[in-house]
Amino acid sequence: MSGVTHLFSPLTLRGTTLRNRIMVAPMCQYSVEACDGTPTDWHLVHLGAMARGGAGLVMAEATAVAPEGRISPQDTGLWDDAQIGAWRPITAFLATQSAVSAVQLAHAGNKASTYRPWTGRGSVPVDDGGWQTMGPSATGYPGLADPVAMTRADIDAVVAAFAAAAGRALAAGFDVVEVHAAHGYLLHQFLSPLSNDRTDEYGGDLAGRARLLREVVAAVRAVWPEDRALLVRISATDWVEGGHSLDDSVVVASWLRELGVDLVDVSSGGVSPDQQITPGPGYQVPLAARIRAEARIATAAVGMITDPAQAETILADGSADLVALARVLLRDPQWPLRAAHELGVEVPWPPQLLRGRFT
Repeated sequence: MSGVTHLFSPLTLRGTTLRNRIMVAPMCQYSVEACDGTPTDWHLVHLGAMARGGAGLVMAEATAVAPEGRISPQDTGLWDDAQIGAWRPITAFLATQSAVSAVQLAHAGNKASTYRPWTGRGSVPVDDGGWQTMGPSATGYPGLADPVAMTRADIDAVVAAFAAAAGRALAAGFDVVEVHAAHGYLLHQFLSPLSNDRTDEYGGDLAGRARLLREVVAAVRAVWPEDRALLVRISATDWVEGGHSLDDSVVVASWLRELGVDLVDVSSGGVSPDQQITPGPGYQVPLAARIRAEARIATAAVGMITDPAQAETILADGSADLVALARVLLRDPQWPLRAAHELGVEVPWPPQLLRGRFT
């Protein structure tokens, strides 16, 4: 087998070259039992399996930049220097498998302090290990505890927290960082008129609502090395009339490009339970395609991409530069090796796995 494909062609972002166009999407594991943000052996095995299976870019889950930014008490973090050492064996192992390591830096805002999915639903009370949440406005996500509206000091602290976390990500050995501005979490909450009713410079029109995201990105870019790529995940549309739209996202992506962002990871939804989504294979790909074409920035396509031929077509027709996979990799961490076989491409296998190689 020696076929040439888009899926298994390299991609260079600044000074980093991915061996292929397969990205492991950030997937929350809710597995920090000590609730101190420190990754565990579970995270090493989870992420290591994806690297061993042949993915080009392996991204760790939404990792909080502050304790109050965690989605659940069991989330990973990079808000303290003490967490750096626990990440280093993970990034080191990913490097041994020729994978590029990445981490998604996040703050959940008014969707923080929730139970992990298999424990319960709703907000964790303060007396049960939860905390007071905050957001752009005092009105939060339906079904969750009410947040407090952020002050200017709170906003400045969040910007500083993202920058500091990026510095810790560098010390921990990550090659790439991604800023999480999607799925109804803090930066998306500011972007969307459905969740942001501020009347100061962080509200109002799109420029005001995008101000916090732009400040965060500028602060991260200032500390992240010039030769390393910076990504941003966005929800391209709220799927709600009057919400953040794809038109808005094209403009925001153009601003991000000007700030030194190298790729926009295009997802959607999450800010409102009123969203009207009809999921299906590749249903978010057109969002990535339009942003790529009109904002002139590289994109990753995500969402129900499961078949190697489907992934190849997304790249071949210019809809995206990367395909980000999640649930299919939970079922089959060796998906990239299987995809190479199905597409007729010769790729290296870890020698420990050669006896199981496709014939």
